[in-house]
Amino acid sequence: MNGGHCSTPGAGSPVLPSCSPQKMCSWMLSCCLALQHLAVQASLLCIFHLLLLPTLPEEPPHAQATSELLARSLFACGISMVLQTTLGSGLPLVQIPSFEYLVPAMVLSSHLSLSASTNRNGTAVASACPAPHCTIAGSRAASLREVSGAVLVSGLIQLVLGVSGTCGWAARHCGPMVLAPTLSIIGLSAYKEAAFFCSTNWGVALLLMFLAVTFSQHLGSCRLPFCAWPQARGGSTEPPVPTLRTFSVLLPFAVVCIVCAILSHLHVPWESLDLAMAQLSWANSTFHAPWFRIPYAGEWGWPLLTLRALAAGIAMAIGCSMNSVGCYVLCGRLLRAPRLPPHACNRGLCMEGLGSLLAGLLGTPGGTAASIANTCAAGLTEAGSRPSVQVSALVCVVLGMSPRLAGLLTRIPLAVHGGVLCVTYAVAVGTGISYFQYADIDSGRNIFIVGFAMFMALLVPRWLGTAPAHLATGWVPLDLLFLSLLMVPVFLTGFLSFFLENTVSGTVEERGLLSELAPQKAGAGNHHPRGERGEASHAYGLPAGLRRLLPSSCKAFPCCFLCPGSEEEEEEKKEEGSHAAEEGTAAPGEETHLLPRPGSGELQPARRPSEMEMPMWHTVA
Repeated sequence: MNGGHCSTPGAGSPVLPSCSPQKMCSWMLSCCLALQHLAVQASLLCIFHLLLLPTLPEEPPHAQATSELLARSLFACGISMVLQTTLGSGLPLVQIPSFEYLVPAMVLSSHLSLSASTNRNGTAVASACPAPHCTIAGSRAASLREVSGAVLVSGLIQLVLGVSGTCGWAARHCGPMVLAPTLSIIGLSAYKEAAFFCSTNWGVALLLMFLAVTFSQHLGSCRLPFCAWPQARGGSTEPPVPTLRTFSVLLPFAVVCIVCAILSHLHVPWESLDLAMAQLSWANSTFHAPWFRIPYAGEWGWPLLTLRALAAGIAMAIGCSMNSVGCYVLCGRLLRAPRLPPHACNRGLCMEGLGSLLAGLLGTPGGTAASIANTCAAGLTEAGSRPSVQVSALVCVVLGMSPRLAGLLTRIPLAVHGGVLCVTYAVAVGTGISYFQYADIDSGRNIFIVGFAMFMALLVPRWLGTAPAHLATGWVPLDLLFLSLLMVPVFLTGFLSFFLENTVSGTVEERGLLSELAPQKAGAGNHHPRGERGEASHAYGLPAGLRRLLPSSCKAFPCCFLCPGSEEEEEEKKEEGSHAAEEGTAAPGEETHLLPRPGSGELQPARRPSEMEMPMWHTVA
């Protein structure tokens, strides 16, 4: 079974407005959507660094180093986004250091802080700064290098998982009873961080949530007459798009930031910082950072590869791989894309592994993974396109080469971060719940699998967070590995639901697999309905120029898991031949092959969309 879809959800329903098969997004609209992606991405990047940096060994704050860390993360994420949208899965996925990187990094850095505070004689430990111009001194530099070593290890493991086909194999065995609890927990796992940042000012956070809900839901069909976007090809203009819904994240984000800036200018106290929040201060973060600096590998010293870094890196790779597969499924579901083939899933994980390798070599404390928040924002706004992600990637690379400009992102109010988490991750929870419709949720088997997996995913991290000392095997790297894995809710839910779903007996209908087998029967022996394979090839295939260079090498290991199989290519050629023959006998716009309509016995014409009719998200500008 393919993890992309358990059936064809959304069949027969209208496609997304900004991804309409009748039009091409203009560059102007793509730039606006890219700005929306960048706003969400900036919040997630700031959250990652705000939560991680206080766990490093205590030293005086250095604003320049903080801005440069943020700039390097932006640079690595931008490169990874380009790789993902061109050579990877092809989905419009934004890359960030996800929470699955944050938890192992915090576990490792907390352990390093305790071990670096005193040596055997009880004296302070200090180390020299690895770079001549670097302001990071003492044990913090060594700790960052060891965390970067863990990121490097995770990138290598992700490459192995992708090249070996493990990711695609696992995705094929993820049915509704695996996807439903996993996607739900992915959304629920961010509630602590959301409440933490919202607590700085609940009024600001609630204002952002109120505007986002109003624009996306209550005023979702509102079309402004002055927002008619020109077509990418031709001189005519499209009908006005539902602007408030399309930018239901960017507009509230901008409005709230402007309100906070006005209050700060008028010296109105609006942000309450307690002791915990005071440690997250970004004060003077842009005053001393350079305007232009190209990051390069080894500038702050090479990553430290220790057994502790190896253990944390393994946990990062496993957690992020599960998160990425869930994000692929989530993105395809929200954009009503064809089912994700295994080779696209494997390529996507390989590109994320390359991005994490680059991030580790640049000295950043987090790798690159598919952003759940940005994917949920695309679903909330019903606007997702590949060119907009590529434009956002270009902006990330530019910001990554200017630490002072990247430092401006730290001016975003903390409460805005919490509001963004609340609005976006709620979509992941709802999408996960929607998968229950394909399985028999009244079955005692399914009730237990879902309840047990989700309950343990919330219980175990809570217990270990309050008493991490209870997990002690006597070997520190093994302790770090178990602690890093068991404190990630996505790993617990994915592992338990996958294990129980594939070991506990149940009927095909009970497990929600009947809807997946129906197209196979209707296709008279084919594994996919006629037309669906060609649609998936257009959506997830490699660029045409690269396909012409790699047809022979893709048949040999290790590239065989990254390209479509030979049977798939032959069936696609046969389909194209039959399609061309039918065009000569049928009327324009008609075809002779008939397939059963989903959910009924009525026959309907099977029609494969042309390249111009494919959704915008898989059209490369």
